[in-house]
Amino acid sequence: MSSENVQTKWGQFISLIIVFFFWGFVGSANDILIPVFKKVFTLSQVQSQLVAWAFYAAYFVGSIIFFIVSLKVDILQKYGYKRTLSAGLILSAVGSFLFVPAATIQSFPFFLTALFTVGLGFSIQQIVANPLAIKMGSPETGAHRLTLAGGINSFGTTIGAILLGIALFGMGDNKKTALSLEDIKLPFIILGLAFIAVAIFMNFSKIEDPVKEEEAIIKDGHSKFNILDYPQLYLGMLGIFIYVGTEVTIISNLPALLHTHEFGNILEDAVAPFIALYWGSLMIGRWNGGTNVFNTSNLVNTALKFIVPAVAFGVIIGANIFAAHDVSSFYIYPLWILLFIGVSFVGGKNAGKTLMLFGLSGITMMILGLVWPNPEIAKFFFISGGLFLSIMWPSIFDLAIAGLGKNTGKASSFLIMMILGGGVIPLIQGSICDFDLTSPEGIFGISWTHFSYIVPLLGFAYLAFYGFYCPKILKKQGISHVQSEGGGH
Repeated sequence: MSSENVQTKWGQFISLIIVFFFWGFVGSANDILIPVFKKVFTLSQVQSQLVAWAFYAAYFVGSIIFFIVSLKVDILQKYGYKRTLSAGLILSAVGSFLFVPAATIQSFPFFLTALFTVGLGFSIQQIVANPLAIKMGSPETGAHRLTLAGGINSFGTTIGAILLGIALFGMGDNKKTALSLEDIKLPFIILGLAFIAVAIFMNFSKIEDPVKEEEAIIKDGHSKFNILDYPQLYLGMLGIFIYVGTEVTIISNLPALLHTHEFGNILEDAVAPFIALYWGSLMIGRWNGGTNVFNTSNLVNTALKFIVPAVAFGVIIGANIFAAHDVSSFYIYPLWILLFIGVSFVGGKNAGKTLMLFGLSGITMMILGLVWPNPEIAKFFFISGGLFLSIMWPSIFDLAIAGLGKNTGKASSFLIMMILGGGVIPLIQGSICDFDLTSPEGIFGISWTHFSYIVPLLGFAYLAFYGFYCPKILKKQGISHVQSEGGGH
């Protein structure tokens, strides 16, 4: 590949990474807006949660709209990935600018409309950007490019709330105690302009659009799109639903677990470091997986597999020390990180094999968390679920859209819809936890809250099955790229 082509590839990937950063940044910024709106508009706690609802419901609504439109006009085939992604960015920019009139008239419903509009743009971006990250280079490293982009998303999630908090309240001696809605305008104007800048770059850059390649390799004879024609897709949709649900349910029920008598009655004000460690575990895994994107020697790549997680773990520890949290119990956690690194070596660059092995590892961690006699250790088995979930989104996505060709856009919209799993599966686990209210004696010698972690265990079981079974489906269809090892580390 010529030097110019390499620069073009990296230029398009960097621009895509910026999009992933936006998702994380805005998602975590909502955590700042919720208490602000609650105080300014005198909302109840339930009403304040409409902020998150408006943002994430837009993903589902946007995906449905995208699919319905695609039934009549194949959006990606007609307009291409670049233009469609640019349209999503522009829509999010419109939503960002709507914060200005919303703040001027001080209307909470207007703010929700603005957030919903930003979310609609994000749904289009998700539908396009995930398959684009996979397709913009070697098929063997497609899932790893998506993992690297996800690592940037995690970084955006980490600093988004911090940066917006500084923008709204300042810091140090200049920090405000009272907030005017007028202060919200400037950060979102800047964000809207950033969306537009990236959209312009994407639309007018020399980025190669994979649509042309897809038209050349389409071999299927389906004139109409039917999910049932693609078992890798409908099983992958269930995989995304279960993956997101498993990722969310582990952490959303962790405070309740730590508050049980058997786990030391840890109070709410002491739970934050464990939550940070869980989300940090996803960052560790995604940064680690992202090293496979770089064209380095086996020796350098192997070294990065150890150095990058160490740096990421240092960031987690440093942030907690800065916040004056006691993290002395965390220094045993590198043992789980080393196990994760070992499994990633075995999985290599094979999406199916990696998904299966990480699924089996997740099952093992949940079982050990359920049976380990020392709760001081058991909680880390549950938290380490974040490590083994970290690379699953790109692996599932890579497998699910393999062989879809011109139907990739429709398939991607269905996969994005399945983010709803994050709102359903935690309710199932939470209902099991509530049995402690009526049956405090527990089950099998442990509390119901402790036992509830059988829910993510079952989630990992399905994900391991999908990683094992989907490559066999693709092999029958003559699709082999996700079966390739793609070289060593």
